[in-house]
Amino acid sequence: MSSMPPPLTLLDASMVTTALELPGYRVVRSAGVVRGIVVRSRSIFGTIGASLQTVLGGNITLLSQLCEKTRQDAFVMMMQQASERGANAIICARYDANELMQGVTEVLAYGTAVVVERV
Repeated sequence: MSSMPPPLTLLDASMVTTALELPGYRVVRSAGVVRGIVVRSRSIFGTIGASLQTVLGGNITLLSQLCEKTRQDAFVMMMQQASERGANAIICARYDANELMQGVTEVLAYGTAVVVERV
């Protein structure tokens, strides 16, 4: 009978910041750069639907939803990597996106995983 590793606990999203520090906490150890990478393409149905929405103008909700889901997935992957390194916070968090080919986009969430304690 093999023993399963304990479930990984994600750090709290409120412990992720774009700032250089978390107010009320001090950094006691850096666990290095962490990242979450998602490469996603639009489906043919999404492309057709988005094209129809562009005719009407305004917010292209199909693409907005796809972008938000992709960013959220990358964010969660970044937090998982930080948890695996024993961190309880991420500072200097950022997003980046690149089009790899037409209709295929890479979204990267990255930051510095740290261990913090209350001051």
